[in-house]
Amino acid sequence: MTVKIAIELDDTHREFADKMVADGFYPSVSSVIQAGIEQMMQNDATPTDALAGMADEIRRRMELPRDQWIPLEGDTLFGDLRALIRAKKAERQNEL
Repeated sequence: MTVKIAIELDDTHREFADKMVADGFYPSVSSVIQAGIEQMMQNDATPTDALAGMADEIRRRMELPRDQWIPLEGDTLFGDLRALIRAKKAERQNEL
């Protein structure tokens, strides 16, 4: 079911919507707006899952014993990380 509503767009948004219609990407300005709302709905659903997964992983790593933490100093952080990555790559190549 569709419902008619009136909205206000500033000049920039109206020009962009008109251009999308003129370029053949959408059949109408209403379609442009609907596509934008659909994108926002998808974006609204996705980040929560990804962020929850990252939060769980961070919590899991924080619960590791201190001796399993990788010590990194602020001044040498990037050099230390590069060395760790090189060591991991070498381990994997040796396993093959």
